[in-house]
Amino acid sequence: MNNLRAQEIAVSPAMVNVTYNGTPIYIQHVDEKNETARIYPLDQPENEQSVPLSSLVESSQMLEMEDIKLICPSPK
Repeated sequence: MNNLRAQEIAVSPAMVNVTYNGTPIYIQHVDEKNETARIYPLDQPENEQSVPLSSLVESSQMLEMEDIKLICPSPK
């Protein structure tokens, strides 16, 4: 996830579906300089941690990736 989008999500009043390692999370704060976010799993608010922004995935991004079909050439 890029820095700008993470900041938009962090300040948004709407709940946005974001995951970290497949776990739904809430973004508390974005550190622009270090490109990290302070997050916690939705079901474990006491488990706060700082993670790289690049490890966060917005669910709409996940859906787009699922729609990609790979075609492998058959062996000759």
